[in-house]
Amino acid sequence: MRTLGDLGESALIARIERQARRADRPWVRLGIGDDAAIVRARSGEDLVVSADTLVEDVHFRWKTQSASVVGQRALAANLSDLAAMGSRPLGCTLALSAPPDLAVSRVDALIRGFTRAAKRWACPLVGGNVSRARETSLAVTVFGALPRGRALLRGDVRPGDRIGVTGPLGRSALERLRVERDGGAIRFVPEPRIAAGRAFLATPGHGGCVDLSDGLVSDLPQLLEGSGCGARLDSDLVPRARGLGAGARRLGLDADTLAFAGGEDYELLLAWRSRGPSAEELSRKLGLPVHEIGRAAASPGIEGWPEHLGKRQGWRHFDTPARRSTKARRF
Repeated sequence: MRTLGDLGESALIARIERQARRADRPWVRLGIGDDAAIVRARSGEDLVVSADTLVEDVHFRWKTQSASVVGQRALAANLSDLAAMGSRPLGCTLALSAPPDLAVSRVDALIRGFTRAAKRWACPLVGGNVSRARETSLAVTVFGALPRGRALLRGDVRPGDRIGVTGPLGRSALERLRVERDGGAIRFVPEPRIAAGRAFLATPGHGGCVDLSDGLVSDLPQLLEGSGCGARLDSDLVPRARGLGAGARRLGLDADTLAFAGGEDYELLLAWRSRGPSAEELSRKLGLPVHEIGRAAASPGIEGWPEHLGKRQGWRHFDTPARRSTKARRF
């Protein structure tokens, strides 16, 4: 088995560069090969930047995910943040740290998965870094652009706003837990809702937005906290992934816990004005189903959680015992 120690740093960078150049875009003035990349936004746009890190045995395990899936999920998690702002992608960087005994074939597959995702979502890999480490980690930074002075912000929620989500919840958590118990590999890669976020930004009456990375019980308070609003939910209206109930029962798990607190769904959690479009009209504008699940309230606090969820708060990195998630907490 050929390893990174056999390959060497310069050859590794050359292999990454060959993959990355296949996904170059016209707005990339200078990609991999110099001290820094140059990416051009359009006149009248603001730059949007976000970063996340995926660490082996914290966010992923080699025995439960192929290298290609790890690469795809690393970029998808970051692009979901751009989607939540209403931004279009411009490019990304990847700082890859790995042990010298990591197989070159595994790194090749990881980069193929990453650059395949980069091409699909028009977010070219324009630079980064490689480093020796005890375990593999991927530190990704994404750059995007949106119309100057405009963005989907978490705090833009008003009492009476409709609250909705762009898709069913719980699939990622169910697959992760099924694989951990029964073996096999995680194959599902959540879809960053780039097009939907941009369409929502262009919709009159839009309010705040956040991506569902940590779970609804964690991300809904984040959407509301900047405005001082609360919310009244109808938990029966929260969409569950197909087969979630049966899959949860087979594993001896609670389907509501997976849907409300499982995380890694990367759907968008939206708030929009009551005088704005209906959920059906918004679905047509965004090009995917929008499920209205409640309304924002003037008083802080959230009513309507399933009672048996108790005080679950979704994913927290420094809680114990630790639970794996693809995404670190934003700051």
